[in-house]
Amino acid sequence: MQSARLFKIAKDSAVRARTQTINQLKAVLVIADPALRERLSSLGNRELFRTCARLTPDQEEDAEDRDSVAEATRISLSMLGRRIEHLTGQIDALNQRLTRLLESHAPQLLEPVGIGPDSAVTLLMTMGDNPERVRTEASFAALCGVSPIEYSSGRRNSRRLNQGGDRRANAALHRNVFTRLRHDPRTQAYYERRTREGKTRREIIRCLKRYAAREVFNLVKTVSSDPPL
Repeated sequence: MQSARLFKIAKDSAVRARTQTINQLKAVLVIADPALRERLSSLGNRELFRTCARLTPDQEEDAEDRDSVAEATRISLSMLGRRIEHLTGQIDALNQRLTRLLESHAPQLLEPVGIGPDSAVTLLMTMGDNPERVRTEASFAALCGVSPIEYSSGRRNSRRLNQGGDRRANAALHRNVFTRLRHDPRTQAYYERRTREGKTRREIIRCLKRYAAREVFNLVKTVSSDPPL
């Protein structure tokens, strides 16, 4: 688990740095020369970053204009674009390492729809280095912050989302549920059925996260007999 934890820390750092750099590049693009801005504004993100990384100084400018705002803008966009590409390469490499670790020690976690290597490692880290210490799927759901909480308005009793627990694990289950809603026919059918029963979207998402936690627990608890990541 320690190796996965270290790779996850490095990946999260690279993701944060890339997000910050993307925001900086787009801020610079706002003040770019109108002709350059118009040429770049129609590009999708991937092509935009690639094009910016390959910008070169304008060879047609006179020597005294080499320090102009337009030239500084091109150089800044180029440097930021190359930084984004470099960080993307790091993120991809770390994802590959996480995937290899999971394939070796917990391949069953990659089988369900919507669980990628990042979410799988997050849930394993929440479980701890000794998964057997969480003895029931109800305790794991509470640990992930997806166990329902009873509340009363005075007139009716209901349940609400749990705002406690490990928020990273909660976010991993949240991503899993929304991926399933897009791609898994069973989840889509369940959502439609509960909607017809009068359930709100929030109530259905809460139920789906609880079911996802149950499935993950049953998969994770088998890891305890394997060598640790």
